[in-house]
Amino acid sequence: MFKRIAQTAGFTGLLAALLLTLVQSFWVAPLILQAETYEKAPAAEMHEHAHEHGDTAMAGHVHDEEAWEPEDGWQRVLSTTGGNLVVAVGFALMLAALYTLRAPSKTSQGALWGLAGFAVFVLAPTLGLPPELPGTAAADLTQRQIWWISTAASTAVGLALIVFAQNWLLKVLGAAILVVPHIVGAPQPLVHSALAPEALEAQFKIASLLTNAVFWVAMGLISAWLFRRYDAHAAHPGLNHAV
Repeated sequence: MFKRIAQTAGFTGLLAALLLTLVQSFWVAPLILQAETYEKAPAAEMHEHAHEHGDTAMAGHVHDEEAWEPEDGWQRVLSTTGGNLVVAVGFALMLAALYTLRAPSKTSQGALWGLAGFAVFVLAPTLGLPPELPGTAAADLTQRQIWWISTAASTAVGLALIVFAQNWLLKVLGAAILVVPHIVGAPQPLVHSALAPEALEAQFKIASLLTNAVFWVAMGLISAWLFRRYDAHAAHPGLNHAV
């Protein structure tokens, strides 16, 4: 059982991560790069002003604030791929473990599991904390992380009760649990501000949502197909030799 989960998650995570990186490279990454030009403009102006006036302290402060980041090109792509791989394998492990409790009877059911994962980890948290471009004001990181985790957990529990519970009272409870985090509200910054234009922000939000939707549906389909394939081989170990 553990081997089947590990193999399903490993191959699913690899394929889904590569697909996600490919889509991000053509759609999401260009928007981020464009937003970074707005974010770096004030720092560049401050740096130039400091040198013009001989303010070495200010120039040093600007240099200190510039943290290392991968350069455009293969460094950024490699860094993105590595991060996507870690996340994808983690989510794939979760899906494969759930399949041991309720195995998909056909591969297409994996798309439903993928959409559920998209709703839990992307759509519900996005309602309160939408994707942000560089240079966007945000609330305290710890508070946002707590709200994000709480929202994902409540969404998972709520959907599970609505879909799998037999008692209608439990289904109503599930619906109530879904909306609790949004009634409480996500932490927000004192002042909403962004360096990038609103049109660019809108494009980024749409691109992020659709990219993640493709990622989750693909991961659901791939994991369901692999899990059923390993399940069939386990049930009929001599099938390959016979063929």
